[in-house]
Amino acid sequence: MNLRRQLLLVSLLTLMLPWAGCEFIRETEIALRAGQQQMLAGTARAVASSLAQFGEEFPLRDPAFPVDDQVYIHALATGPQVDGYVDDWSIDTLVSMRGKDGPVRFAFGIHEQAIYLFVEVIDRDVVYGEDRVMLASSNPPYLVEALSFAAEAPGQILSTRQTAYGFAPEPLVTAFWQDFPGGYRVEARIPVGQLGTHLGITVVNTDTTGAEGTRSSSFVGRYPGPSRRTVVELERVAATHVQSDMRLLITDADGWRIARAGQLGARNDSDSFGLVQRLYDLLLEKGDEATLAEADPFGRERRPYVTAALQGNETGAWFRNVETGRAVVAVAAPVVTGDAIIGAVVLQQGTDAILSLRNEGLSRLIYVTLVTTIVVAGVLLGYATWLSRRIRALSQAAEHALESENLAGSLPSELANDEIGDLSRSFSWVLQQLGEYNEYLRSLASKLSHELRTPLAIITSSLENLEHEQLNDASLGYTGRAREGADRLRSILNAMSEANRVEELVKNAEPERFDLRAVLEAAASAYRDVYKDRQFDFVVDADDTRTTGSPELLIQMLDKLVDNAVDFSSQDDTIVIELTGTEGTLTVSVTNPGPPLPERMRSQLFDSMVSMRGGKDSRHLGLGLYVAKLIAEGHGGSISARNVKDGVCFSVSIPRI
Repeated sequence: MNLRRQLLLVSLLTLMLPWAGCEFIRETEIALRAGQQQMLAGTARAVASSLAQFGEEFPLRDPAFPVDDQVYIHALATGPQVDGYVDDWSIDTLVSMRGKDGPVRFAFGIHEQAIYLFVEVIDRDVVYGEDRVMLASSNPPYLVEALSFAAEAPGQILSTRQTAYGFAPEPLVTAFWQDFPGGYRVEARIPVGQLGTHLGITVVNTDTTGAEGTRSSSFVGRYPGPSRRTVVELERVAATHVQSDMRLLITDADGWRIARAGQLGARNDSDSFGLVQRLYDLLLEKGDEATLAEADPFGRERRPYVTAALQGNETGAWFRNVETGRAVVAVAAPVVTGDAIIGAVVLQQGTDAILSLRNEGLSRLIYVTLVTTIVVAGVLLGYATWLSRRIRALSQAAEHALESENLAGSLPSELANDEIGDLSRSFSWVLQQLGEYNEYLRSLASKLSHELRTPLAIITSSLENLEHEQLNDASLGYTGRAREGADRLRSILNAMSEANRVEELVKNAEPERFDLRAVLEAAASAYRDVYKDRQFDFVVDADDTRTTGSPELLIQMLDKLVDNAVDFSSQDDTIVIELTGTEGTLTVSVTNPGPPLPERMRSQLFDSMVSMRGGKDSRHLGLGLYVAKLIAEGHGGSISARNVKDGVCFSVSIPRI
């Protein structure tokens, strides 16, 4: 990963700013919501205290009836049409009880001076005249009467009242029977005065005419439980205590809702921030859905905070809609008269004011953070680009100095006072030391050649004089080996001094114009005579092969390349000498089969005293290719080596005329 990408990743740390900001906004929202909840709790406490004087309006708990036996009568906004359909009822759901063939669903409603009943029965086999719905009604001391709804056919039906004295038609009741696949529905309208305070539903399901049938009831005991409905006086009092965007619910001791006032304001969707809201929701603590704060559709408030209030503990809760972000704070306080808890006050209020402040803070935070992140990323990217260019320039200059052997040149950023300047000065010092060492190696051969010639001449003359003396056979063997060693040492000294002679010849050679093709062709013919155990192919792929230089030096260069090719090839191998040309360059290539060049040696192959022969021939000091390089560069060209299929190719490029 390059420097720019690294610094670009570092710039992403600026994203910690919105996280920290969201954490601050979250804590602020929690604090504001806690303050609102405390204020709302004080209001609920005051309302509960004022309602204690209306204790006679609260329905009394009757321990003789289980809470589940009680039914709730919903306050309807309008009177529904009695037609067997529940679509025009302003309620959300129906109460279910177990029936013979499936669930029985029912609901009670009240509008003005009429009570409405809707019952939906799952019945796979309806028996007209026998299957019926019975509405049980009683007043203490439990004088039970029942309204029976049975049909001879779908449509409007006549209900029958059953009392202790028998059956009688009830003309004041309007009822309708509606069939549907798998069962039937009954809808009825009953004047309030025709029913008692305790109500219950019984469904009779028969399979055949005359059979007794199966009864399913909404109550367990012999008598129906008390019904619960809105208390008009308490609803009037509740309306005086609510404010805008506030809802007040009053329940009896069992949690049945007996009064309701106020409405939570609808949130303006234009305040939502889409992606901003979703990002914030990832950090916000999770709450219950805001719909859980709505009044219970069955009429009985059973939320934990309401249940706790009915047990005498003032408590609160908050609900948040995970889609819109809107939250509702709710508190519940018990209504106490004497030592008895007769009900509870539930006060709910929206948090749109807090939400508006939070969203405004979020929007500013996101915009500021976005601009900051872009600016920081841009500055870091520009700085990284400038820094990487300086480092790349230094790297390229160092590589160029090594390739051109101009090790004494200056490097970029040498005058800078930062770490890159220090690195550039260190590189310059290393290159300077390397240049001095290379110069020492270049002059080493000539120095050794000059210093060793006199001792070698003394040794050689001494051996010649010793051979004229009377020596035994063993001594003659020793002197013979000493002469061989001296001759080998002389050949090494000659090779070491050859490089210096070539440098002088290149500098002082008089350039002449000649045909390189003719020179190479004659040399290739000579190589065939000298190296009879090798095959030589001469290939020309150029039209004009004229050039300027020293043919003798170029032949000497070719001798070094061919000698190297012969040493690393085997008997009967073919060595290819090729002459190719481009617009301004002639290239001489010598290709031979043999082992490939090691990758680590390719850059050092043409240096002085570098050899790959190892122990094969100790007389070779690695000066042959160095001499070839001197001749090629002396003609304004270059030399290179590369691996080819099953061999090695040395190429020398020199300019045309």
